[in-house]
Amino acid sequence: MPLKPLLITARPRQWLKNGFVLPALVFSRHLFDPAYVAVSLGAVACFCVLSSAVYLLNDVIDAESDRHHPCKARRPVAAGELAPKTALAAAALLALAGLGGAFLLAPAFGGLAVMYAGANLLYSLWLKRVVLIDILLVASGFLLRALAGAAVIRVPISPWFVLCAFTLALFLAAIKRRQELLELDAGAAGHRPILDAYSVPYLDQVIAILTGATLVCYALYAMGVGAERDGGAHHMQWTIPFVLYGILRYLYLVHRTGAGGNPTAVVWRDRPLQAAILLWGLASIAGYYAAGW
Repeated sequence: MPLKPLLITARPRQWLKNGFVLPALVFSRHLFDPAYVAVSLGAVACFCVLSSAVYLLNDVIDAESDRHHPCKARRPVAAGELAPKTALAAAALLALAGLGGAFLLAPAFGGLAVMYAGANLLYSLWLKRVVLIDILLVASGFLLRALAGAAVIRVPISPWFVLCAFTLALFLAAIKRRQELLELDAGAAGHRPILDAYSVPYLDQVIAILTGATLVCYALYAMGVGAERDGGAHHMQWTIPFVLYGILRYLYLVHRTGAGGNPTAVVWRDRPLQAAILLWGLASIAGYYAAGW
């Protein structure tokens, strides 16, 4: 069994994205409840397994186009280091394990996990070739994670937070498409045919709109608009500067260093962005829990 190529294709570094499952735990004020923490971590594990199954399937489907990309050509399936049949068998096993675990945790969570897997399957087989739908589906993966995080611990989730998660995910997906266009230039359509339907000026306008939408939605959420105010929740307003800095820092990296083609890699490498995320997390915990301490 080619364990190393399988592990590379499963992309454990991308599991960072599954952190979108955890905000519901924090904002429901159960962060220090061991039972809730255990269930939420189990939910993260399910999404890690499911997302790896998606990557394995996607690399088999995209093997030919990946060979036109300077970096993706080194992926095990595209490079011939991992047989497609082996990758598909591993993907099926991981999908069954992830979905089975999801339904064991909570039926509603299992349903959202099925939606996540189904959306990714449709994306890989067809919808990644449909203009704008491809970006919306990439973003929906993050939204489903956020909703699933609330479903697994059976707590309500703020509509404003849902909007924040979705607009932020759209922002990242649009930047990813923009950077792919710039990086691949004339060969962009050869790697990903849908890129031929986009242009950098158009995506810059989309990114500008989504930047404003994300910041406005988060500010309204942090200020408690449309929600009952309780305890220390109003102190979430002090997290707004960290979100503002984080988004502006990300845009800086996109325009000054050419980063953004791989959002997870940006977070792993950039210390100021990591600091902003950490400070946002600490400020969020303090704002939500300080009143009860």
